[in-house]
Amino acid sequence: MQRKELTADVTGTVWKLTASAGATVSADEPIIIVESMKMEIPVACEEDCVVVELLVAEGEAVQEGQVIAIVDV
Repeated sequence: MQRKELTADVTGTVWKLTASAGATVSADEPIIIVESMKMEIPVACEEDCVVVELLVAEGEAVQEGQVIAIVDV
């Protein structure tokens, strides 16, 4: 397996964590949803993965490009 960092596409607030550490997630399934300007932007891996670590919590502010999750693909 290869480790991969997922980053926030936009500056905003973590609205919802839809997966937890250890979870197996299908390709393009949201792991985290970031809210920015009243829009919900899903953060997902482009391939099937296992969530290793979530680096943010619900309600936390994030910056564009910030690493917010680590996954194994």
